[in-house]
Amino acid sequence: MAKTIQVWFDFASTYSYPAIMRVTQLAAANDILLHWRPFMLGVIFKQQGWNDSPFNLYPPKGRYMWRDMERLCAAQGISFHKPTQFPRSGLLAGRIACLNPDAPWITAFVQAVYRANFVHDQDIADTNVIGEILHQLNVDSQGVITRAASEESKQKFRDQTGQAVELGIFGSPTFMIGDEMFWGGDRLAEAIDFAMGRYP
Repeated sequence: MAKTIQVWFDFASTYSYPAIMRVTQLAAANDILLHWRPFMLGVIFKQQGWNDSPFNLYPPKGRYMWRDMERLCAAQGISFHKPTQFPRSGLLAGRIACLNPDAPWITAFVQAVYRANFVHDQDIADTNVIGEILHQLNVDSQGVITRAASEESKQKFRDQTGQAVELGIFGSPTFMIGDEMFWGGDRLAEAIDFAMGRYP
């Protein structure tokens, strides 16, 4: 049976950016299948009584996070540019990823959206930005975006967010191996080890 990890994420999440880039490398090196599971982190924040990112609600935490992101990305050898708007809506990209979990281009799409937000400072809520990403991946951008705007797609994304709530997910990224949860990029190595059966 193939080893799999469910990757639960929100495109607006800062710490998810380096984690997503790293998990694809580690998964490939260990023959692990990744199942991409986008969800709406804002729904969970609202349940906690927050109407904004905690990094905006608590400025000292936000200042630390931005400097920490610089360090993490430098250590990982990936580019990073603090976006001029935070958080940006990942709703469109999330619906697309939710609707196309098995598409051959899905991993490249997920990574490209994160780079658009956290490297190129582009508005990932803009259909033109997402359309160009899809075009660069040789995907029918108009068709994909149109399907993502359907009521069926919207409901599927709401349902997947509901699944995240039921699983007890409270942050992005979260890695699930069966019923075992690992929250945050700093637990990625442990998640890989667990998926490989290296400890109980």
